[in-house]
Amino acid sequence: MILYLNGIYVGLLILANIVAVKLFSIGDFAILPAAVIIYIFTYPIIDVIVEVYGKKEGQKTVHAGLIMQVLAVLFITIAIHLPAAPVFKNQESFETILNGSFRVIIASLISYAISQNLDVFVFNRLKSKHGQKKLWLRNNASTMLSQLVDTTIFITIAFYGTMPVAILGSLILTQYVFKFFASIFVTPLVYLLVHLIRRQETTSIVQKEI
Repeated sequence: MILYLNGIYVGLLILANIVAVKLFSIGDFAILPAAVIIYIFTYPIIDVIVEVYGKKEGQKTVHAGLIMQVLAVLFITIAIHLPAAPVFKNQESFETILNGSFRVIIASLISYAISQNLDVFVFNRLKSKHGQKKLWLRNNASTMLSQLVDTTIFITIAFYGTMPVAILGSLILTQYVFKFFASIFVTPLVYLLVHLIRRQETTSIVQKEI
């Protein structure tokens, strides 16, 4: 099951980076990148991995995600600079969608590396304290803290100096509020995945003994 979780996790990261160029609005409340509706699911997956398989597996998954994001940037850059065939009339659109600015890419990688490792650390510390009890607490506490760090670092590095500090603060606040409530919303998913994985592992052990 760990292989499936790793695959889904890395796939979501790459997909989030691809759709990040699209912005959507929630009424007059906030303008958000489409990536947030995908990225918020990476934290519960990491939490499930740490809950069931331990801190080291969680760290390996985070590191794999970082490596794949770097490779994705590398290969997308190569693809953009390949000579376009005469029949390919969408080179400009292709570049616009896939070619993020270097500053935004660096901001994304730094915020990811810090926030996801923080999530693993905090979740594991709370698990060491509570055992298998209070899964909801360590899931939400680790995710909400990590999301705050991720949002603050990303927006600061990506946009500091390009807009007033007050606007930066507003962007951080509105994005974090969305992620905060989204984290609560996906908590049942963590319980469901942990339950299914543990039941599957119990079944496998029983079958082996038979």
